[in-house]
Amino acid sequence: MNIAIIDYGAGNVQSVLFALERIGFTGKVTSDAEEIKNADKVIFPGVGEASSAIKMLHDKDLVKVILQLKQPILGICLGMQLLCKSSEEGNANGIGVFDLEIKRFSNQVKVPQMGWNNIYNLKSQLFDGISENEFMYLVHSYYAPLNAYSIATTNYGIEYATAIQKDNFYGVQFHPEKSGNVGEQILKNFLNL
Repeated sequence: MNIAIIDYGAGNVQSVLFALERIGFTGKVTSDAEEIKNADKVIFPGVGEASSAIKMLHDKDLVKVILQLKQPILGICLGMQLLCKSSEEGNANGIGVFDLEIKRFSNQVKVPQMGWNNIYNLKSQLFDGISENEFMYLVHSYYAPLNAYSIATTNYGIEYATAIQKDNFYGVQFHPEKSGNVGEQILKNFLNL
């Protein structure tokens, strides 16, 4: 299977590569439009700040490439947030696949949310074989409010969408590549879509 990991300078690509290797797959880190378009599956990781990350995507002409993808694509953490319309982080415009605004957690909770939290209300093939309330690893200060695209929920002061889906686009706020066996099962499920 041909798996492209989008390289735009803001991704935790090494841990994604290692996670794929642990489950018997090889990914290719690339910013080449043709390689991304021709891949069987695309992973869109992200770590860092939204406004600078979206600028890097535009600088590499990858926004229009992502919008054209017809195969399954998985946005992870900031990658998920960038698939949305906008983010309060740096007042960034996103790619706009999901008509959502990413919000900052209120000062009532410790920011960033860092560590393990459970996921529930699981509603997608992405979670085949995953039990309600399994724990996933998260590190983030911004979140997607619950919405029509929600396929998993987490509670951190408020309930929010910890995973979203629209057509072939999937996004997870948690890091499956850092979430042990459960995260690896979610990656396997994505590759089996």
